[in-house]
Amino acid sequence: MARPNLALVHGFSWRHWKGDLLGGLTAAVVALPLALAFGNAALGPGGAIYGLYGAIITGFLAALFGGTPAQVSGPTGPMSVTVAGVIGTLAAVGISRELGSNELLPLVMGAVLIGGLIQILMGVLRLGRYITLVPYSVVSGFMSGIGVIILCLQIGPLLGIKSQGGVITSLGTVFSQFTPNTAALLVGALTLAVVFLTPKRLSTWVPSPLIALVVITPLSMLLFQDGIPRIGTIPEGGLNFSLPNLKNHFPVLLRAGLVLAVLGAIDSLLTSLVADNISQSRHHSNRELIGQGIANSVAGLFNGLPGAGATMRTVINIKSGGRTPISGMAHSVFLLVLLLGAGPLAESIPEALLAGILIKVGLDIIDWGFLLRAHRLSIKTALVMWGVLLMTVFWDLIGAVLVGMFIANLLTIESITTHQLESMNSEDSSQLDQEEQHLFDRCGDALMLFRLQGPLSFGAAKGISERMTQIRQYKILLLDVTDVPHLGITATLAIERMVEEAEHHERQVLIAGANAKVKARLEQFRIHQLTGSRREALAHAAQELDPN
Repeated sequence: MARPNLALVHGFSWRHWKGDLLGGLTAAVVALPLALAFGNAALGPGGAIYGLYGAIITGFLAALFGGTPAQVSGPTGPMSVTVAGVIGTLAAVGISRELGSNELLPLVMGAVLIGGLIQILMGVLRLGRYITLVPYSVVSGFMSGIGVIILCLQIGPLLGIKSQGGVITSLGTVFSQFTPNTAALLVGALTLAVVFLTPKRLSTWVPSPLIALVVITPLSMLLFQDGIPRIGTIPEGGLNFSLPNLKNHFPVLLRAGLVLAVLGAIDSLLTSLVADNISQSRHHSNRELIGQGIANSVAGLFNGLPGAGATMRTVINIKSGGRTPISGMAHSVFLLVLLLGAGPLAESIPEALLAGILIKVGLDIIDWGFLLRAHRLSIKTALVMWGVLLMTVFWDLIGAVLVGMFIANLLTIESITTHQLESMNSEDSSQLDQEEQHLFDRCGDALMLFRLQGPLSFGAAKGISERMTQIRQYKILLLDVTDVPHLGITATLAIERMVEEAEHHERQVLIAGANAKVKARLEQFRIHQLTGSRREALAHAAQELDPN
C-alpha cells in the first residue's frame, strides 16, 4: 500500500528517511554549540539556553511549513546581532539588560513574535521573489558587516571581560577595562586552535565546534574550577509557554520586528538558493517566508531566539543525506532530547569557548572572496559593498540594506540608460538589408531614421528628448522600434513629445516595426502614426519624397 503524500508539507517523502535521519543528526551536532553561542551573544549571560530553544522550535516548524525541503533553520549571526541591537535599544529607554530582571525577555520575545507575523504577511503578499533581487554587492557588504559585528562583540568574552551593547560600546568597554582573564584567554585560544586547525578529514565526521565543546569544557573544569565566566544555570525541563510583552514600548518592538522579518527573509532565501544548487531542487520562496514566519512567531511564545535558514547547517544536512523536511524536523527532535537530558552538562561551558566558536563563524560569514577583489571588478560596486559594510557595523542594519539597494539600483539604471542611449542612432544604417538600404539612399538627407533598441526605461527618455532638436532638419521622421520589446511610460511620453515636435514643424512622422505590446502602449498615448515593417515605412517615405 502506497504511503500517503502529505501535501501540506512541501517536498515531504519517506523515500530518503535514512538519509534524512542521518542528515538531521549531523545538523543537530553542529547546531548545538552554535545555538548556545548565538543565544549567549544575543541575550548576554544566561542567554545560551534560549538559543537552544530557538533552534528546536524554528528548526522543526520551518521545515514543516517552509518551502525549502532540505533546509535547516535556527539562530544565525544576523538574527543574533539584531536581537542584541534590540536589547541595546530597550536599554536606551531604561530597560535592564539583565535577563533575571523578568522585564527584558518578554519585550524581546514581543519583537520576535511581531517579526514572525510580518514574515507570514510577506509570504501571503508574495514578496519572496523581491527579496532575492537584492544586488549581490549589497548582500556581500551586509553579510560581511554582520561578520565584523560578531567579531567585535566576541572580543570581550574571549578575554573574560564583561562587555555589552553595540560595536562601539562593547569595544570601548574592552579598551577601558582591559584586564584580561588569563583562564578565559587560554580557553578561548584553545578553542580557536581547535576550530581552525582540526583537519578537514576529521571535521567531516565530527564538526570542530563540537570537538571544542566536548574536549575543552571538561578540561576547563579540571584546570579552572573558579574564576572563569560560564553559561551558568539552565532552567530544568523543556520548553515553557510564555506570553510576550506587546503593551510596553510597542513602537520600538514594531521596528525591531520589522528588522528581524526582513533580515530573516534575506538570510533564509539566500540559504534556499544554496540548498537548491546543492540538492538540485527548487524552493518556493513565498512558502518559505510563511514557514519561517510561523516558526519565529511560535519561538516568541516559547522564549526562543528567532531563526532563519542556516547555511552551514543546511549544507551539512544535505551532504549527510538529508533531502526532505524530515531532516530538519529530526534535527530539532535530537536537540530536544539533548535539552531534556544534558542541561546540567551545558551549565559548565565557558563563555570564552562560545566566543571562540563565534569568532570562527564571524570570519566565515565575511565574504572574503568578493571583498578582496571587488575593486578590480568595479570601483562603483566596491564602494557600494564597503559602504553597506560600514553602515551595517556602525549605523543600522536595515538602513544599510535600504541605502545600499537605493544606490546600487541607481547605478544599475545609469548603466542600462547608458547602453540604451548608445543604441539610439539616427545615422547608422548598417543593419538595413540591401533593399532597405536602397530605399534609404533614395530618401537622401530628407529622412531622419531614428532607431531604438532594447527595452526602454525612463532613463532612455533623456536620449530621446535630446534628439528632438534634430527633427526640424528633416522632412520625414522614421522612428524604428523593431528591436524594442517593451516601452516604459516615461520613454513613451518622450516619444509623444518627439512626435508632437515633428508635427509642430510640419514634419511627417512614421513609426515602424512595433510589436503588439509596444503598439498597444503607443496607442494608449494616442500615437497613431504607425506603419508596418521598417521596409514598408522606408518605401512609403521614398514614395513621398521621390514620387518618380
